[in-house]
Amino acid sequence: MNERDHPLAKKTHHVVPHRSCLPGVEALSLLSEHVFPRHAHDQYGIGVITTGAQKSWSEVGAVESAVGDVIMVNPGEMHDGSPIGGARGWHILYLEPDLVMRELAGEFGGGDVVFQPVAHDRALAREVMKLLGALEPSTTCDDAEEILLTCLARVVQQHCLSGPRLPRRSPAVARAVQWIEAEPDAATPLFALAASCGVSRFQLIRGFMREVGTTPHAYRIQLRVRLARRHLAQGCSVAEAAVLAGFADQSHLTRAFVRQFGITPGRYQAAVG
Repeated sequence: MNERDHPLAKKTHHVVPHRSCLPGVEALSLLSEHVFPRHAHDQYGIGVITTGAQKSWSEVGAVESAVGDVIMVNPGEMHDGSPIGGARGWHILYLEPDLVMRELAGEFGGGDVVFQPVAHDRALAREVMKLLGALEPSTTCDDAEEILLTCLARVVQQHCLSGPRLPRRSPAVARAVQWIEAEPDAATPLFALAASCGVSRFQLIRGFMREVGTTPHAYRIQLRVRLARRHLAQGCSVAEAAVLAGFADQSHLTRAFVRQFGITPGRYQAAVG
């Protein structure tokens, strides 16, 4: 699918992927009116709103962010994003969890680190912007690593959430999530999934939406997109990634990928390759 032919092209939607000199770190710049549906990422995200404002749903409830605010997301955290009063722009870094855990192992002893969704912290915003500039391949990666550690230190000191990451899930929903995550590429009908969890289809849908924030089908598609992203990063073609992740074809993957990440699989692969 050509990006100009995609429905997003009817509204402002510009995405610029940046090459990164640091393994485990990706960077994007966006200016968009796109309404991102509820979804999750495999990585931590730390970004800065540079234009406009947006509202989003997070594990702590609804939040808003505006120019100068730092926006953050945790691996697997369900969230969305809608513009307030027109296109909003942001630069964002995505950090592999292993990278974050490795750097913070001494501080947290290998436990989960949970970032809060929005921080009104201009000093942190400046460090994030500095890190984006330091990631350019022409710069020294030693500088980028130092700035990254500075950013993580400030987040840990001032912008981490305490307490359990996710509310306790009911047995049926927990089992459904486990089933879907074990085989995201499988085509398990809703009635079979509900029966395996010992509840009706309606009970499973209602519980899943309440406790996970989306439907079982939508959750499976999100996992497939994230699986395809990993295959693309490993060098698979878009068509190969679509098949390996359980999509019907390349077009199906492209539509889901753009809806979730705001960028086509091909452009994403070109940026990380």
